[in-house]
Amino acid sequence: MKIMIIGYSGSGKSTLAENLARYYSIPKLHMDTLQFQPGWIDSDRDWMEKEMKQFLSDHRDWVIDGNYAWCQYERRLEESDWIIFLNFSRWNCLYRAWKRARHFRGQVRDSMATGCIEKLDWEFIRWVLWDGRQVRQVTRYQTVGQTYSDKFIALKNQKELDRFLNKVKNDLLESK
Repeated sequence: MKIMIIGYSGSGKSTLAENLARYYSIPKLHMDTLQFQPGWIDSDRDWMEKEMKQFLSDHRDWVIDGNYAWCQYERRLEESDWIIFLNFSRWNCLYRAWKRARHFRGQVRDSMATGCIEKLDWEFIRWVLWDGRQVRQVTRYQTVGQTYSDKFIALKNQKELDRFLNKVKNDLLESK
C-alpha cells in the first residue's frame, strides 16, 4: 500500500499518516522532517530530492505526508494507491494549528525536523489563512483530483476523516 497525503497546513496530514502507517504497518515519511533543518532553516532542495528518491526506492509500501510539489511530486502521485487530500476550511486548519502549538509548546513534535520547536507565529497564521490557499495551490489540488480520480480521496472535515479511518480499520479487521 502506497499512500500520499496532501492538503492545507494544519489539516492533520501528519496525524493521518501516523494512523495509516500504524494500521497498515508500513513506513512513513513526514516531508517536513526533510524540508527543515534545526531552527526552521530550509533544507537544500537537491539534498531533499535525493532523500525522497531514496525513501521511495527503499520501500515497497509507504505513507508520505506533505505537499512540496517540486519534490518527486509526480512520482509520488503515479506510484500512490491512494492520494488523500485533506481539504479542511482555513478556519478549521487555523484552529487545529493553534491546538497543536498549544499541545507541543516548547517541544519538537515527531513529525517535524529535529531542532524545530513548535510555533504559531503571524507568518504561519498568514500562510494557513491566505498564502497557502492561493489560486495555484487550489488549482493544483483540483488538477490532481481530476487526473487521478480513481485513487483520489478528498476529506473536508473531521467527521469525514473519522468515517474514512473507521472504514479502513473495519476493512482491515474483515481481511484478517
